[in-house]
Amino acid sequence: MQPTVVIVGRPNVGKSTLFNRLVGRREALVDDRPGVTRDRREGQGSMGDLEFRIVDTAGLEEAFDDSLPARMRRQTEQALDEADVVFMVFDARAGITPLDEQFSTWLRSRGANVFLVANKCEGRAGESGVLESYSLGLGDPIAISAEHGEGIHLLFDPIAAAAPPVDNEAWDDPDADPEADTSVLRLAIVGRPNVGKSTLINAVIGQDRLLTGPEAGITRDAISVEWTFEDQRIALVDTAGMRRKARIDEKLEKLSVGNSLHAIQYAHVVALVLDSEQMLERQDLAIARHVIEEGRAFVIVVNKWDLITDHKAALGILHDRMQVSLPQGAGTPIVTLSATTGRGLDKLMPAVLGAYKDWNLRISTSELNAWLNDSIERHPPPLAANKRPIRLRYATQPKARPPTVVLFGNRPEDLPTSYIRYLENSFRARFNLSGTPIRVLTRKGENPYHDKK
Repeated sequence: MQPTVVIVGRPNVGKSTLFNRLVGRREALVDDRPGVTRDRREGQGSMGDLEFRIVDTAGLEEAFDDSLPARMRRQTEQALDEADVVFMVFDARAGITPLDEQFSTWLRSRGANVFLVANKCEGRAGESGVLESYSLGLGDPIAISAEHGEGIHLLFDPIAAAAPPVDNEAWDDPDADPEADTSVLRLAIVGRPNVGKSTLINAVIGQDRLLTGPEAGITRDAISVEWTFEDQRIALVDTAGMRRKARIDEKLEKLSVGNSLHAIQYAHVVALVLDSEQMLERQDLAIARHVIEEGRAFVIVVNKWDLITDHKAALGILHDRMQVSLPQGAGTPIVTLSATTGRGLDKLMPAVLGAYKDWNLRISTSELNAWLNDSIERHPPPLAANKRPIRLRYATQPKARPPTVVLFGNRPEDLPTSYIRYLENSFRARFNLSGTPIRVLTRKGENPYHDKK
């Protein structure tokens, strides 16, 4: 077991910058304005040979009602309940504020293993703040500069002291399987603002893990939550709501959308969450097309299904909209559910795992060429512009994730897009695929395996 390190402090003292420094990459959003971090973010930190779980939290606020700051505070409290080490960060250049004093008292009352971290100590600007911090009663402050990497090594000893002893016998266990599958399925939850993405993740994992509420745009950062479903490790990634570019005018929102696009790029499966009362609007279609262009396995989730009275009519409208505006998404599984009531929730993960399986599919060369010959026999390629026939002679699959088929022929550049789409749909039907894009590429040439022994 690795120790859990939780970073706390008032807003805008550099907690996310320290988090990024300890995980070794820019995972958490950083901005000059206070309150950027809202959900707690977890990552894998390391210093030398020491590895630990690191948790970034929202800035501590003096709020105890049902407001957004109060819900953010409760997320921080949940993180503290799991902490082995707590780093309370303050801005040494700004000195100790009344809010720092209140929360140091609160942390002492919880009996947490707290270490005081004086951030922004580059140069001599923070010296007075470091001396002033002794008044908090949390012992000697650790002076660092998270932005410049100064003094970070001083955090090693507090973390190492909380690390459990290494069980050397476990390393020598002859029954341990070094080839055990530790792969993690990365599932990104995307969609427009306020469609219920965070609520859906909380419902799936059965925990109040992510901030939710009536306010649109609560989630700003892409937050990953690890979970296990039927022995499959899954990293659920909650993303910020994605609006049209023309409506994005703030730097912070641009960073949030950039993180969402990054989450799609590195996901295995993407679940696009729709609002049942506003299905497949312009921005939904833009997100769906981007997911398909990236070649990710794809599932459409219609949330708030409990608000719809005529389910059959609503599904008919959705299918018609997809056929007209998203033909490249043919075969995409559609899951209808209510994250609030839990109805239909049991259909989501089977659809995700099915899409993931299809995304990884590999088909033998003989089966591929049998499919190609049958497809050509049913619907031959049209003539080229010079009225000469187009002949497709051979098919091979160079890669999966998504399934990619390369066709060799004499005039592949003359194949119309409509015929390529026909082959994609034929391939999907022949091998019973859903939830994955299919790539059909063409190359000029003869059968590459012809006359080979």
